[in-house]
Amino acid sequence: MEMPVNQFKRGLAAGRPQAGCWLSLGSAAAAEICASAGFDWMMIDMEHAPNDVPQVHQQLQAVAAYPTSAIVRPPWNDTVVIKRLLDLGAQTLLIPYVETAEDARKAAAATRYPPKGVRGVSTNTRANRYARVPDYFAKVEQELCVIVQIESRAGIDNLEAIAAVEGIDALFIGPQDLAAGFGHLGNPQHPEMVEIIGNAITRIRNAGKAAGILAYVEAEAKKWMAHGAAFVAVTSDQSILAKESSATAAKYR
Repeated sequence: MEMPVNQFKRGLAAGRPQAGCWLSLGSAAAAEICASAGFDWMMIDMEHAPNDVPQVHQQLQAVAAYPTSAIVRPPWNDTVVIKRLLDLGAQTLLIPYVETAEDARKAAAATRYPPKGVRGVSTNTRANRYARVPDYFAKVEQELCVIVQIESRAGIDNLEAIAAVEGIDALFIGPQDLAAGFGHLGNPQHPEMVEIIGNAITRIRNAGKAAGILAYVEAEAKKWMAHGAAFVAVTSDQSILAKESSATAAKYR
């Protein structure tokens, strides 16, 4: 059995903009519906969604049947949680609230086996198709994609140092937390934030890494793609359900 190919990582390398959908409902059924819609990637969120490891497992299984890539965001930069997600077969991780190069090194180390890192070794997991991928340990690193989330003043200040850390493939701008840190809580569209975010994307690209961002407004998503963002979260399962259910109910009032 062959090692699964990380198509999301291939897309970054090719410079092809990729649109994604955030999965916040904790539902494998919702994940499958969104995975079959045609998005390039799905983000299974554990930080701000009611997802625990067994639910992530179910959603990874649901998404795997479709031509989209699964990304998982753990609740924190936690070595043990990262290990469990990798054993479940997650190939791309988004690590939240990375502020320094040391934070980034910790994240990268959690995804690598010794001597490069500290990932614990299990020889029979979903990641290696239950010991059916004979060269898993030789190939696993080339299919890993580690994204770190920049969402604070410190993260912005240390952006180049973070981007330079070996094992970090991309940097993702978290606009809401970033705006809060600059005194614009709930308003990432503030002119100061638009300038900060635009400069951050440029700096990330100049550092030789792929930049990503969350932008649920179509005009903003397309603007950031045109500015050089390689991957953009353009909606979520939760947002789609809330908007469509409200719109449908309004027709009968």
